[in-house]
Parts: sequence; structure tokens; C-alpha cells
Amino acid sequence: MNFEILSAMPTPKEYVELRALVGWGEVDLEVASKGLERSLFNVSARLGSRLVGMGRVVGDGAMFFYIQDLVVAPEFQNKGLGKRLMDQIEIYISQVAVKGATVGLFSAQGKESFYMRYEYIKRTGEDLGLGMCKFI
Repeated sequence: MNFEILSAMPTPKEYVELRALVGWGEVDLEVASKGLERSLFNVSARLGSRLVGMGRVVGDGAMFFYIQDLVVAPEFQNKGLGKRLMDQIEIYISQVAVKGATVGLFSAQGKESFYMRYEYIKRTGEDLGLGMCKFI
């Protein structure tokens, strides 16, 4: 399939719809709009005019970067599209992150090996402690 990869933000409506397709729950359009606009970097995958995948980076743009919403529509998963999106994210990070910066992400359970190919490490709790989060 001929996917087009663009350094572009999806519309809030597309973002909400793609999240729902993968079971990530509902997000208000206004909240989605604010979140997308405040991203440091966006990458989208399209098949024609349809959004079929996306990823974004959030953070302070200096010391901390966080890979957020790397998502591919279920019918297009396992076709290399996630890798193409992640490759663009890694190019962005390599251009802006300086030595000593931290790049973080949450991996879906069972998908850790995908990110390990990009040298991300699993936090076992031994050296770095376990990662933690809070959902509001």
C-alpha cells in the first residue's frame, strides 16, 4: 500500500476517531485540539485522505521528550507503518535533543521489543526504579 508519511498534525476529529479504533477511549474534541497543538512534533500516515496512523512528541523541548500516541489503525498494523512513523520521530529527536536529554514512552503490553530496536530500555526496577504514572 502506498502510505504517505507527513510531518503534520491530524485534525482533532481524526485523532479522536483513531484513538477510538484502537480502544484508547474517548477524548473531548476541544481537549484533543489543545493537546495536539501543544505537541513538539507530529507525524501522520495517510492512505489517500484517510488518517491511518500517527505519532507525536510532547515535552519541554530541551531536557525531556515523551513519545505519545504512536498508533496505527488495526487493519494496517503489522505492515511496517509503525516503524515508518517511529523512524520519523527518531529523526526529529536526533535533531533537537542534546546530550543528557531524556526520552520516555509508555509501551503497550507485549510491544516492548518494538521500542527496544530503537535502544529504549525496559525499566525493571533494578537500576532506574520502576516507572510510575497517574491517570486523572
